[in-house]
Amino acid sequence: MPQSLNDAMDLAKRGFPEEHRLYGLEEQVIQLQGVGILFYNRGWSVGTSSNYSVVSKRDPLELLVTASGIDKGRLGVDDFVRINAAGEPVVPNQPKSSAETMLHVVAANKLPWVGAILHTHSIWATILSDRYFEDGGMKISGFEMLKGLLGVKTHQTDYWLPIFENTQDIPHLAEQVGDWLDQSAPPYGVHGYLIRKHGLYTWGKDLDEALRHIEIFEFLLECIGRQLLLK
Repeated sequence: MPQSLNDAMDLAKRGFPEEHRLYGLEEQVIQLQGVGILFYNRGWSVGTSSNYSVVSKRDPLELLVTASGIDKGRLGVDDFVRINAAGEPVVPNQPKSSAETMLHVVAANKLPWVGAILHTHSIWATILSDRYFEDGGMKISGFEMLKGLLGVKTHQTDYWLPIFENTQDIPHLAEQVGDWLDQSAPPYGVHGYLIRKHGLYTWGKDLDEALRHIEIFEFLLECIGRQLLLK
Protein backbone atom coordinates (compact mmCIF):
# COMPACT_ATOMS: atom_id res chain seq x y z
CA MET A 1 0.00 0.00 0.00
CA PRO A 2 1.41 3.48 -0.88
CA GLN A 3 2.75 5.37 2.12
CA SER A 4 0.29 8.21 1.50
CA LEU A 5 -2.62 5.79 1.98
CA ASN A 6 -1.05 4.42 5.14
CA ASP A 7 -0.69 7.99 6.42
CA ALA A 8 -4.31 8.77 5.57
CA MET A 9 -5.58 5.68 7.36
CA ASP A 10 -3.52 6.55 10.42
CA LEU A 11 -4.75 10.15 10.32
CA ALA A 12 -8.37 8.98 10.10
CA LYS A 13 -7.85 6.92 13.26
CA ARG A 14 -5.79 9.32 15.34
CA GLY A 15 -6.34 12.83 13.98
CA PHE A 16 -3.86 15.69 14.29
CA PRO A 17 -2.81 16.74 17.78
CA GLU A 18 -4.42 19.99 18.94
CA GLU A 19 -1.21 21.96 18.50
CA HIS A 20 -0.82 20.87 14.86
CA ARG A 21 -1.38 23.60 12.23
CA LEU A 22 -3.90 21.36 10.41
CA TYR A 23 -5.87 20.32 13.48
CA GLY A 24 -9.56 20.04 12.63
CA LEU A 25 -8.88 19.66 8.90
CA GLU A 26 -8.33 15.90 8.91
CA GLU A 27 -11.29 15.11 6.66
CA GLN A 28 -10.27 17.69 4.04
CA VAL A 29 -6.67 16.44 4.04
CA ILE A 30 -7.75 12.84 3.51
CA GLN A 31 -10.16 13.83 0.74
CA LEU A 32 -7.52 15.83 -1.14
CA GLN A 33 -5.05 12.96 -0.81
CA GLY A 34 -7.65 10.73 -2.45
CA VAL A 35 -8.15 13.24 -5.27
CA GLY A 36 -4.40 13.30 -5.88
CA ILE A 37 -4.18 9.52 -6.12
CA LEU A 38 -7.19 9.36 -8.45
CA PHE A 39 -5.91 12.08 -10.77
CA TYR A 40 -2.38 10.62 -10.81
CA ASN A 41 -3.74 7.22 -11.81
CA ARG A 42 -5.78 8.79 -14.62
CA GLY A 43 -2.77 10.69 -15.96
CA TRP A 44 -4.25 14.09 -15.17
CA SER A 45 -1.75 15.03 -12.41
CA VAL A 46 1.65 13.55 -13.16
CA GLY A 47 5.01 14.50 -11.74
CA THR A 48 4.53 17.46 -9.42
CA SER A 49 1.91 19.11 -11.64
CA SER A 50 -1.55 20.29 -10.57
CA ASN A 51 -2.89 21.77 -7.35
CA TYR A 52 -6.07 21.40 -5.34
CA SER A 53 -7.85 23.34 -2.61
CA VAL A 54 -10.94 23.38 -0.43
CA VAL A 55 -12.52 26.36 1.30
CA SER A 56 -12.21 25.58 4.99
CA LYS A 57 -13.74 28.87 6.26
CA ARG A 58 -15.73 31.71 4.71
CA ASP A 59 -15.62 34.47 7.32
CA PRO A 60 -12.79 35.22 7.17
CA LEU A 61 -11.96 33.30 4.00
CA GLU A 62 -9.45 30.50 4.45
CA LEU A 63 -8.39 27.77 2.03
CA LEU A 64 -6.48 24.54 2.43
CA VAL A 65 -4.15 24.28 -0.59
CA THR A 66 -1.66 21.65 -1.71
CA ALA A 67 1.97 22.51 -1.07
CA SER A 68 4.35 23.40 -3.91
CA GLY A 69 6.49 20.81 -5.68
CA ILE A 70 4.78 17.71 -4.30
CA ASP A 71 3.91 14.59 -6.31
CA LYS A 72 0.10 14.61 -6.16
CA GLY A 73 -0.07 10.82 -6.23
CA ARG A 74 1.95 10.71 -3.01
CA LEU A 75 0.60 13.61 -0.95
CA GLY A 76 1.55 13.25 2.69
CA VAL A 77 -0.67 14.43 5.50
CA ASP A 78 1.55 17.48 6.04
CA ASP A 79 1.70 18.52 2.36
CA PHE A 80 -1.01 21.17 2.74
CA VAL A 81 -1.04 24.88 3.53
CA ARG A 82 -3.63 27.12 5.16
CA ILE A 83 -3.92 30.45 3.34
CA ASN A 84 -6.14 33.53 3.63
CA ALA A 85 -8.02 35.72 1.15
CA ALA A 86 -4.74 37.39 0.12
CA GLY A 87 -3.01 34.07 -0.55
CA GLU A 88 -0.84 34.47 2.55
CA PRO A 89 -0.15 31.76 5.13
CA VAL A 90 -2.52 31.79 8.09
CA VAL A 91 -0.07 30.21 10.53
CA PRO A 92 3.76 30.15 10.60
CA ASN A 93 6.09 27.26 9.77
CA GLN A 94 4.09 25.89 6.86
CA PRO A 95 5.47 24.49 3.59
CA LYS A 96 5.32 26.81 0.59
CA SER A 97 1.90 26.78 -1.07
CA SER A 98 1.41 26.16 -4.78
CA ALA A 99 2.84 28.85 -7.07
CA GLU A 100 -0.69 29.23 -8.46
CA THR A 101 -2.34 29.82 -5.09
CA MET A 102 -3.86 33.13 -6.21
CA LEU A 103 -5.83 31.34 -8.94
CA HIS A 104 -7.56 29.40 -6.19
CA VAL A 105 -8.07 32.53 -4.12
CA VAL A 106 -9.64 34.54 -6.96
CA ALA A 107 -12.18 31.80 -7.67
CA ALA A 108 -13.08 31.50 -3.99
CA ASN A 109 -13.33 35.29 -3.62
CA LYS A 110 -15.39 35.93 -6.75
CA LEU A 111 -17.68 32.91 -6.39
CA PRO A 112 -18.92 32.80 -2.78
CA TRP A 113 -20.75 29.51 -3.36
CA VAL A 114 -17.54 27.67 -4.32
CA GLY A 115 -16.18 25.16 -1.83
CA ALA A 116 -13.37 23.49 -3.80
CA ILE A 117 -11.06 24.33 -6.72
CA LEU A 118 -9.17 21.70 -8.73
CA HIS A 119 -6.44 22.03 -11.38
CA THR A 120 -5.20 19.26 -13.67
CA HIS A 121 -2.46 18.96 -16.32
CA SER A 122 -3.89 16.36 -18.70
CA ILE A 123 -2.49 15.73 -22.17
CA TRP A 124 -5.70 16.78 -23.93
CA ALA A 125 -6.11 19.99 -21.94
CA THR A 126 -2.50 20.88 -22.69
CA ILE A 127 -2.78 20.23 -26.45
CA LEU A 128 -6.22 21.72 -27.05
CA SER A 129 -5.56 24.84 -24.99
CA ASP A 130 -2.79 25.62 -27.48
CA ARG A 131 -4.79 24.53 -30.53
CA TYR A 132 -7.69 26.90 -29.73
CA PHE A 133 -5.81 29.70 -27.97
CA GLU A 134 -6.05 32.16 -30.89
CA ASP A 135 -9.84 31.75 -30.79
CA GLY A 136 -9.88 32.82 -27.15
CA GLY A 137 -11.49 29.58 -26.09
CA MET A 138 -13.33 26.45 -27.18
CA LYS A 139 -16.98 26.00 -28.08
CA ILE A 140 -18.29 22.64 -26.88
CA SER A 141 -21.74 21.53 -28.00
CA GLY A 142 -23.76 18.44 -28.77
CA PHE A 143 -22.25 16.16 -26.14
CA GLU A 144 -24.60 14.51 -23.64
CA MET A 145 -21.92 14.77 -20.96
CA LEU A 146 -22.31 18.55 -20.92
CA LYS A 147 -25.31 17.98 -18.65
CA GLY A 148 -22.90 16.88 -15.92
CA LEU A 149 -21.94 20.55 -15.45
CA LEU A 150 -23.99 22.41 -12.87
CA GLY A 151 -26.80 24.37 -14.55
CA VAL A 152 -26.45 22.86 -18.03
CA LYS A 153 -29.83 21.37 -18.93
CA THR A 154 -29.35 20.16 -22.50
CA HIS A 155 -26.65 18.71 -24.70
CA GLN A 156 -27.60 21.34 -27.29
CA THR A 157 -25.94 24.03 -25.17
CA ASP A 158 -23.17 25.99 -26.92
CA TYR A 159 -20.72 25.93 -24.04
CA TRP A 160 -17.76 28.34 -24.11
CA LEU A 161 -14.57 27.35 -22.28
CA PRO A 162 -12.13 30.31 -22.24
CA ILE A 163 -8.36 29.99 -22.61
CA PHE A 164 -5.83 32.30 -20.93
CA GLU A 165 -2.19 32.77 -21.88
CA ASN A 166 0.29 30.79 -19.79
CA THR A 167 2.11 33.61 -18.06
CA GLN A 168 4.37 33.18 -15.06
CA ASP A 169 2.99 36.45 -13.71
CA ILE A 170 0.39 34.74 -11.55
CA PRO A 171 -0.99 37.93 -9.91
CA HIS A 172 -1.66 39.32 -13.40
CA LEU A 173 -3.25 36.07 -14.54
CA ALA A 174 -5.40 36.01 -11.38
CA GLU A 175 -6.51 39.57 -12.20
CA GLN A 176 -7.48 38.49 -15.73
CA VAL A 177 -9.43 35.53 -14.39
CA GLY A 178 -11.11 37.78 -11.83
CA ASP A 179 -12.18 40.24 -14.54
CA TRP A 180 -13.60 37.37 -16.59
CA LEU A 181 -15.54 36.06 -13.58
CA ASP A 182 -16.94 39.55 -12.96
CA GLN A 183 -18.11 39.90 -16.56
CA SER A 184 -19.28 36.37 -17.31
CA ALA A 185 -22.91 35.47 -16.73
CA PRO A 186 -23.96 32.87 -19.29
CA PRO A 187 -27.29 31.14 -18.57
CA TYR A 188 -25.49 27.94 -17.58
CA GLY A 189 -23.04 29.64 -15.19
CA VAL A 190 -19.24 29.42 -15.20
CA HIS A 191 -17.36 26.26 -14.32
CA GLY A 192 -13.73 26.73 -15.31
CA TYR A 193 -11.12 27.71 -17.88
CA LEU A 194 -7.98 26.52 -19.62
CA ILE A 195 -4.46 27.93 -19.47
CA ARG A 196 -2.52 27.62 -22.72
CA LYS A 197 -0.21 24.57 -22.87
CA HIS A 198 -0.88 24.12 -19.20
CA GLY A 199 -4.18 22.67 -18.08
CA LEU A 200 -7.66 23.01 -16.66
CA TYR A 201 -9.11 24.86 -13.66
CA THR A 202 -12.59 24.08 -12.41
CA TRP A 203 -14.58 24.24 -9.16
CA GLY A 204 -17.78 23.26 -7.42
CA LYS A 205 -19.89 23.91 -4.35
CA ASP A 206 -17.96 21.10 -2.66
CA LEU A 207 -15.18 18.67 -3.52
CA ASP A 208 -17.57 16.10 -5.00
CA GLU A 209 -19.00 18.62 -7.45
CA ALA A 210 -15.56 19.96 -8.41
CA LEU A 211 -14.41 16.38 -9.00
CA ARG A 212 -17.43 15.74 -11.24
CA HIS A 213 -16.63 18.87 -13.24
CA ILE A 214 -13.04 17.72 -13.74
CA GLU A 215 -14.27 14.36 -15.02
CA ILE A 216 -16.81 15.98 -17.36
CA PHE A 217 -14.34 18.47 -18.82
CA GLU A 218 -11.57 15.90 -19.23
CA PHE A 219 -14.00 13.56 -21.02
CA LEU A 220 -15.17 16.34 -23.35
CA LEU A 221 -11.63 17.50 -24.11
CA GLU A 222 -10.56 13.98 -24.99
CA CYS A 223 -13.58 13.54 -27.25
CA ILE A 224 -12.76 16.75 -29.13
CA GLY A 225 -9.09 15.81 -29.39
CA ARG A 226 -9.89 12.39 -30.79
CA GLN A 227 -12.38 13.88 -33.26
CA LEU A 228 -9.59 16.09 -34.61
CA LEU A 229 -7.35 13.04 -35.04
CA LEU A 230 -10.11 11.18 -36.93
CA LYS A 231 -10.47 14.12 -39.32
